[in-house]
Amino acid sequence: MGKKKTGSRGLRKIDLERTVIDFFQENPAVTFSLKSICKQLHLNTTPAKMLLMDVLEGLLMDDFIKEQPRNCYVLNIPMQVMTGIFHRKANGKNTFEPAEGGEPILVAERNSLHAMDGDTVQVTLLARRKHHVREAAVTEILKRSDKTFVGTLQVQKSYAYLLTEDRTLANDIFIPKENLKKGKTGDKAVVRIVEWPERAKNPIGKVIDILGKTGEHNAEMHAILAEYGLPYVYPAQVEKAAEKLSPDIPEEEVARRLDMRDVLTFTIDPVDAKDFDDALSIREIKKGLWEVGVHIADVSHYVTEGSIIDREAYKRATSVYLVDRTVPMLPERLCNYICSLRPDEDKLTYSVIFHINEKAEVKYWKLAHTVIRSDRRFAYEEVQKILEDRGEASPEDYNAPGDRPVTSSDAIAGDGGKGSTPVSGELEESLIVLNRLAKLLRQKRFAAGAVDFDRCEVRFNLAPDGHPTGVYFKVAKDANKLIEEFMLLANRTVAESIGRPPKKQGSAKAEPKAKVLPYRIHENPDPQKLLNLAEFVKKFGHKLRTTGTRADISRNLNRLLSDVKGKREQNVIEMITLRAMMKARYSTYNCGHYGLAFDYYTHFTSPIRRYPDLMVHRLLTRYEQGGRNVSQLKYEEYCEHCSDMEQTAASAERASIKYKQVEFMSDHLGEIFQGTISGVTEFGLYVEIDENKCEGMIPLRDLEGDYYEFDEKNYCLRGRRCHHCYNLGDSVKVQIARADLYRKQLDLKLIIPS
Repeated sequence: MGKKKTGSRGLRKIDLERTVIDFFQENPAVTFSLKSICKQLHLNTTPAKMLLMDVLEGLLMDDFIKEQPRNCYVLNIPMQVMTGIFHRKANGKNTFEPAEGGEPILVAERNSLHAMDGDTVQVTLLARRKHHVREAAVTEILKRSDKTFVGTLQVQKSYAYLLTEDRTLANDIFIPKENLKKGKTGDKAVVRIVEWPERAKNPIGKVIDILGKTGEHNAEMHAILAEYGLPYVYPAQVEKAAEKLSPDIPEEEVARRLDMRDVLTFTIDPVDAKDFDDALSIREIKKGLWEVGVHIADVSHYVTEGSIIDREAYKRATSVYLVDRTVPMLPERLCNYICSLRPDEDKLTYSVIFHINEKAEVKYWKLAHTVIRSDRRFAYEEVQKILEDRGEASPEDYNAPGDRPVTSSDAIAGDGGKGSTPVSGELEESLIVLNRLAKLLRQKRFAAGAVDFDRCEVRFNLAPDGHPTGVYFKVAKDANKLIEEFMLLANRTVAESIGRPPKKQGSAKAEPKAKVLPYRIHENPDPQKLLNLAEFVKKFGHKLRTTGTRADISRNLNRLLSDVKGKREQNVIEMITLRAMMKARYSTYNCGHYGLAFDYYTHFTSPIRRYPDLMVHRLLTRYEQGGRNVSQLKYEEYCEHCSDMEQTAASAERASIKYKQVEFMSDHLGEIFQGTISGVTEFGLYVEIDENKCEGMIPLRDLEGDYYEFDEKNYCLRGRRCHHCYNLGDSVKVQIARADLYRKQLDLKLIIPS
């Protein structure tokens, strides 16, 4: 085969590749910038430099070199034997994550040695095939993960199988009779794999727990929690430790705190809430100036660092909210009783106290450990009704759909009947003042570039046995936004106090180094995803500018989200816009919060249900008392754990909603609904039913009349012969064909107009 010339003034690619390979092998431990490679190889012309880039790209693909930051390259000298974590994938393309870091390495199923997801393994790197990705083979399983599997038992005379929908397992789990724990056919069970012999087709498992009969509401909710590795019972020893805590507040503790029990204070929460972790107080200092207190349950006073309660709280990291229940981070005695800011009870709080004028400008603020006494427990619906009756609500609130009407029993839910006192004129006027201030704060936030993501939440009316009898939607109205704005203000203010410490007056020294704090960060959106979004919305006649400052881009996004409201493409465009955003997470390395347009932001206001807030309370107290800085690496590890648990909890919440949607639609088999295509994949079309937002799938095999191909770039399925397209956002008519609770899957049939 002849050697191909490149046209770069006689320099051939094959010759340059050989030169570059020799160059790196002669300098195996040196990292070179692109500029220095050009200089040392005497590549002075633009064509030669372009050819070099082509050669380097090929060597990177072949793993001969690896790229370092800022266009620097070094010889890749991989170890043949490595240890790390094995990740099992449903498609058989498993990966190995090296312990020392680096890119994941492919492990084909035939080379997996039956390793399970999360196992610590030893691998040997396989000989590299040119222009193929690097592969490895598992040679030893060093430590099994604690992963469990959830499914339904099928019991035979002397053995059983667990039928599981975990897609990382191609085969069911074999369970010897002695490992069955009295389970019966049809039981929902939690199983741990104890062995998987090399020549065996099925892994061997042991039943850990029997959750109940498949299909029973409680068993299915526990199964969802277990599926995501989340706890569904509270450890008895932790409950016992909580029972020993006294709710009484000693006088000496009150004396150490700012006493605000005589200030008008109240909570505003969902009708069925019991864990009231925040309260607002307000009093007029002088005309046009108010003192507004944001009071947060002082959980850190009761939960000491390193205690058995604290260890369990850290492990959980967050409360989990399923469709019918809350799985709390803290024992019930703490979250619903001792720490909860219940009305007419003295409570210990950690407070951010603001002096705010009628323009919503903060003239002064302070952080203080306080003692408060809530005068009333409000439900959001009560406050909303007051605002609407007084003409103070936003115009769109009067037409917002779907909220369940509040009743007198709802209004006092969870507070022992102590929130049912009549609403006084003073309380009404205070709510109106706070609502006006909150609206001004919100306006300023959006003017600074905050992005307006207000999506309705799907909720269910449940029968006593847990069966869904109806669907309704929760829309954030002014009552919700009132609380939201003051919580945001408190979170931002305490984050700024640590992240941007004030320079001492009269000092010429540089600003002091910021102490460690867990921030809530939200990175800028991926530019390519924004460009894709701009291309997508063009199809609906909308424009999106993706250039300019961060505030410019945010304003353009808000304009788009405002323009699509009430239109058929609203849900789809909102969904695609959300996908273009990065996920918010916790980190000690602050980069600001893009969605809120804050340079500094943290979570301070919910320590009953979020562990990062508890960490923030402890650190603020430590620094206030003159304590030294803490280890950033240690707290970054804590942040990563909390971020991971937050994502897991969100996945479990979505799974519980999906289960109830399928269960609800099982009562409507054969019925026809109008829907909107909400997702397009190579497997078929996802359709969201307009009237109840339940989502199902039309399998690709059921699309008749043509052979359809998936066009990922344009979010559509396109017929090869007739060129008919099914696009994201298209309105379609569907029939409920099948509701599979076991798979949490709703199958739909497309109804084609005659």
